[in-house]
Amino acid sequence: MIRVLIVEDDLFWQDQLRHELGDEPDIDVLATVSGKDEALQFIQQHPTDVVLMDINLTANNLDGIEATRMIVRLMSERTKVIMLTSLHQSDIIVDSFRNGAINYITKSNYAHLVAAIREADQGKASIHADVADAVRNELKLSILTPMEREVYQMKAQGFNKFQIAEKLFKSVNTIKSQLKSIRDKLR
Repeated sequence: MIRVLIVEDDLFWQDQLRHELGDEPDIDVLATVSGKDEALQFIQQHPTDVVLMDINLTANNLDGIEATRMIVRLMSERTKVIMLTSLHQSDIIVDSFRNGAINYITKSNYAHLVAAIREADQGKASIHADVADAVRNELKLSILTPMEREVYQMKAQGFNKFQIAEKLFKSVNTIKSQLKSIRDKLR
């Protein structure tokens, strides 16, 4: 039996997930809690295999990511965390994985959740298509230096080399050189 804790502040999603997972013979929803502190307290008192973690538990604070980091630190490899959220931003997706999430599923694709729970319990995790591009892009960008990354992000936001140079207090030639280096590295 896979023991699951749901960490979700939205009552609709709490009910939806409890109902959906309640039909699975190998999944036992131990509890549903709505906050980070409740989740941490619960997993310390009850053996839990998989945690389904919403990211925004309190007014846009991304505290689900912090809770994930704390759960992974406390429980080591025993408890797996799957992020289940409506957020699609690449930096949030990557940050979730950096903080110990084993998978990231958007609520619009929660139909894949049961399979993800079973995989997580077995220590596996096929990254859902929703997040694969964000992870691939992050890996690709990891070869850039911090300064190149900043220039890359500004360029992606629509700044030209003159604006970037002005904002970063660099010469235009330095920015041109960094843009060339970025292009060479990302080929």
